[in-house]
Amino acid sequence: MSAGRLLSVLLLLQSRGRVSARGIADELGVSVRTAYRDLARLQAAGIPVYAETGRNGGYRLLEGYRTRLTGMSEGEARALFFAGLPGPAADLGLASEVAGARLKLLAALPAGLREEAARTAEVFHLDAPAWYQEPEQTPHLVLFADAVLTRRVVEVRYRRWRAPQEVDRRLRPYGLVLKSGVWYLVAASKSRIATYRITQVLEAVLSDERFDRPPDFDLGAYWTSYLDDFRTRRFSGRATVRFSPRGLRRLPDNLPPEVVRAVESTATAVGDNGWVEAVIPIESPEHVCGELLRLGVDVEVVAPPELRQAMAYTVGVLTGMYGST
Repeated sequence: MSAGRLLSVLLLLQSRGRVSARGIADELGVSVRTAYRDLARLQAAGIPVYAETGRNGGYRLLEGYRTRLTGMSEGEARALFFAGLPGPAADLGLASEVAGARLKLLAALPAGLREEAARTAEVFHLDAPAWYQEPEQTPHLVLFADAVLTRRVVEVRYRRWRAPQEVDRRLRPYGLVLKSGVWYLVAASKSRIATYRITQVLEAVLSDERFDRPPDFDLGAYWTSYLDDFRTRRFSGRATVRFSPRGLRRLPDNLPPEVVRAVESTATAVGDNGWVEAVIPIESPEHVCGELLRLGVDVEVVAPPELRQAMAYTVGVLTGMYGST
């Protein structure tokens, strides 16, 4: 039973007045049977929910009853979104607000729902950074969070990969994204909307100039499109590679998921020793050479020639370093 969904049902009844079980099911994306169970659970928890029969019947709260989600500050209201994300909330400077909002939210719930919410909090924990990575230091993150919420222009000095490496930008921040423990800013400059890694911001000054974010801008849709474009640009080449049975087992731990999926879909048997040959996407010979060498003797590059040469050169250098004298 989802405590969050029960709260959604309660707030739906409070905001709509009268709602049918079918209406609740459609709104929350659950079955009608689940909606009936949720309504019964609310009644069992002491919430005055009652049914009205007839053509326009449905479920509603007793006249005058309202949940007591009051007394929250503006910061606590913002922090509700991060109630289950203590790490990101702390990054954004909202740690104390999150704690206060959660306490007030729990205090406002009836005893039954309060216990359900507490049990849920005890068994779920989110740790955003990936394995083998230290959390990035983001001294400008709080400033950007303020800029996003208040829609104020930010003057930044940014370090990028291509020359000139350090550039000045006047940005209109549209949103922040946390991806695998790394914070990104989505912002509009004079010419386009782009993505900026927060740790690459060298200087940032929050101005008094305000801006209007386009009403049709969807941060989630933009990020999905950005990731699709990134993958397309990232894997610009192809290589034919052979893997041993042990190499196949080690693939998920050593190569990107796009490569793993390509092997699964294109692999064909080579000989009778369990080796397979597959066509995989690659960034560049230099980059993929290092990735493939993680598999040691369980991988062999067939093509292109420049990648095979890069592998041979690297192995030759290693042989010179570690060979017997």
